[in-house]
Amino acid sequence: MSNETFLISIKQNNDLSTPAVWELRESIEKHPLSQRKYIELAALPGNSRKYSVNNVKTIKGPLFDKQVLFLGSSVTLGYGALGESFVDYLWKRDGIQAVKDAENGTTLCGNTDPNSSDYDPDSYINRFYTNFLAANRPDAFVLQLSTNDATKDKPLGQIVENENFDTKTITGALEFIIANAQKKWHCPLLLYTNPPFDNPLYQKMVDRALTLQKKYHFELLDLYHDPAFQKQDALYKADPIHPTRAGYQLKWLPKFEERLTKMLA
Repeated sequence: MSNETFLISIKQNNDLSTPAVWELRESIEKHPLSQRKYIELAALPGNSRKYSVNNVKTIKGPLFDKQVLFLGSSVTLGYGALGESFVDYLWKRDGIQAVKDAENGTTLCGNTDPNSSDYDPDSYINRFYTNFLAANRPDAFVLQLSTNDATKDKPLGQIVENENFDTKTITGALEFIIANAQKKWHCPLLLYTNPPFDNPLYQKMVDRALTLQKKYHFELLDLYHDPAFQKQDALYKADPIHPTRAGYQLKWLPKFEERLTKMLA
């Protein structure tokens, strides 16, 4: 099946939103073999057309027209939900003017030297440096605590007293992004975690985020320790890490609406 034939089919069968079609097209162009995986994801009950972003009605509430930047990887992108994540539901339901900068499989940390052999332009640290530092002040900035750093066994690193951040480590990348976002924008910053999955390093990352919160005083949406996310029905999960559209709409969206509303009140 050609890419365009596949996209037309999935758009019709799952009532896929136009931004999600764009994201799937880009993903398939980069990784042609992922088409088979998206076919499997499209068949999940939690990704049926009843949970489409297109079916959500917009309300003019306190988040309407707020400009929010989102930096993340596959969970922010909506990999398990055919490209429709909580960001898309916030955009459609709450009228948030969202910028979703998310790439599948990317890590927080990375080498910032473009001449280095291990330079990854898609890492959080390099996308933040390239795409966000020149951006005008948003109303809020939302950062995902990436699961990929844990599954790829990246070094945790140490908290430093100065600004000599080691961005090749998880902690150094977090500190660099948080410190520079606060310095440039002076806007509310929300770091969010995934619900628990079987990875000891990710638990250490969550603990490190809790420690960094005391240093930088940002908002933390801790789904890792949230009782509502400890044991979830299969409807809400495409796999142990990625939610379905039902998961984003019914479980994740209310959490983000509540926290962002408090932050921007």
